[in-house]
Amino acid sequence: MGDFYQNGIVTTLHNLVRRPVEDLEAELMEFRKARPMSLVLPSLYSELEGPALKDIVHELTKVPYLDQIVIGLDRANEEQYRHALEYFSELPQNFKVLWNDGPRLRDLDLKLREQNLAPTEMGKGRNVWYCFGYVLASGVSKSVALHDCDILTYSRDLVARLIYPVANPGFNYMFCKAITRVLPMEK
Repeated sequence: MGDFYQNGIVTTLHNLVRRPVEDLEAELMEFRKARPMSLVLPSLYSELEGPALKDIVHELTKVPYLDQIVIGLDRANEEQYRHALEYFSELPQNFKVLWNDGPRLRDLDLKLREQNLAPTEMGKGRNVWYCFGYVLASGVSKSVALHDCDILTYSRDLVARLIYPVANPGFNYMFCKAITRVLPMEK
């Protein structure tokens, strides 16, 4: 089977893992001229206290092609929001923390609810909806990737392999879903 397989409207990307991440990143640096890229990270505040997110942030500091990172912060008070701003400040990319429990987003949510445009359920879906809305409104990006903030085995190649199909101007993909491999635990 080739690297790319298409059966109807769903495409499976098989062999991006065989290419060195440095090769993918070099191409992504070129792609960003035509298709600037953003990453959306929906996060609970508790994930800032967990074992995975610090490594994710550290790995993202090595990603040169992202034009914007949007972090959707849920279940945080003002002190925790301020801590989140500091927590993500090591990112060299342009980043924004959307404080979903803050007064500005609550006010926006109320206005959208009055027009029957707001998400009706709290949770990750609502978080992502507002993050994507911000990405669209900012006009910074033409390609967007999204992943969770609790990936214990994270490395920078995950985001490269995730965004590559939609950022590549030679491809016509509008959506790509990452599937992480589950490796057996060492004995």
